[in-house]
Amino acid sequence: MSFSAPRAAANCDVLWFLPTHGDGRYLGTGYGAREVTHRYLAQIAQAADELGFAGVLLPTGRSCEDSWVVAASLIALTERLKFLVAVRPGLLSPTLAARMTATLDRLSKGRLLINVVTGGDPVENRGDGIFLDHAERYEITDEFLDIYIRLLKGETVSAKGKHLHVEDGSLIYPPYQTPLPPLYFGGSSDVAQTIAARTIDKYLTWGEPPQQVGEKIETMRKLAAAQGRSLTFGIRLHVIVRETNAQAWAAADDLIKHLDDETIASAQKAFSAYDSVGQQRMTALHGGRRDKLEISPNLWAGVGLARGGAGTALVGDPETVAARMKEYMSLGIDTFILSGYPHLEEAYRFAELVLPLLPLAASTHAPKTASANRGPFGEVVGNSYTPPVRVSAS
Repeated sequence: MSFSAPRAAANCDVLWFLPTHGDGRYLGTGYGAREVTHRYLAQIAQAADELGFAGVLLPTGRSCEDSWVVAASLIALTERLKFLVAVRPGLLSPTLAARMTATLDRLSKGRLLINVVTGGDPVENRGDGIFLDHAERYEITDEFLDIYIRLLKGETVSAKGKHLHVEDGSLIYPPYQTPLPPLYFGGSSDVAQTIAARTIDKYLTWGEPPQQVGEKIETMRKLAAAQGRSLTFGIRLHVIVRETNAQAWAAADDLIKHLDDETIASAQKAFSAYDSVGQQRMTALHGGRRDKLEISPNLWAGVGLARGGAGTALVGDPETVAARMKEYMSLGIDTFILSGYPHLEEAYRFAELVLPLLPLAASTHAPKTASANRGPFGEVVGNSYTPPVRVSAS
């Protein structure tokens, strides 16, 4: 499939990730694992806030701490950081979700972003009492979003659909943001894309090769235009950046060095049961094989051997990673949601090495560099003078 010349993003926002499902130095093993306490999550959130990331994504599902509780607990510990938190159609009523949204948005003074997650793990769904197939879950998502959006806009809503029935639903307290917090959504099936084109603000994709991402963006632009709407676009990726390409690729190999074939096979068996088209596309990039993991220049699929959802990482030195991100920007991506293992150290590494090389939107900024009378930057040499400042050229 060919696609027309894309509309490039002039600048970008960069978000980081809160690993409420666990963290560590290696994938698929308890070796090097790290206890993820509230204090540790606070360290990551405060680091992301200080380093200039626009926000953080909080994952959702039975393997994670509850994203709403975690986000609420971190509001007072951060200053400008936004929190991308999931609403789950079929798991929450739209009226309850709207009240939760409005409350957290008000308490944070507009630092809430909403991630609409339909869910693709059938085992988890059954455990949550959801016995619906893919098509039915998206029917609920469609009905949910209609009610949820109208409530947040201040309407009194009565609606009776196939799955949801509300009479005179309303919010007493409106959200802080007008008319409501931005809605993010990722879905690769035809029905998901149709709903997204009609309802959401930012369409998300997992880190597929640029050609595939470009095709998906063009599809979404056409679907949105048919609804008289336009969308913005984001991508979810891991990053492995080091000062040289060789060091970065060595770090990628190191990340999965304790990941054995039995663990890979178990993970891939679990993922094969998902009815998520996005997960199927991620799995197809590597096929469960660890011998051909560079699926596109500097795009490495090793994370997906053990981890569901986003399974690819940009690997390279700062200039290379920035160049690959700009390639996605040339397709229309204006938001990057990134992560790296361990998440605290890699937040610093990425922010210091790559953010200065990117054209950033106003809500993201590169870490501050040393200037006179600004306090310690680097260790004082010989107890008498400060080291020279070296800034990467963008």
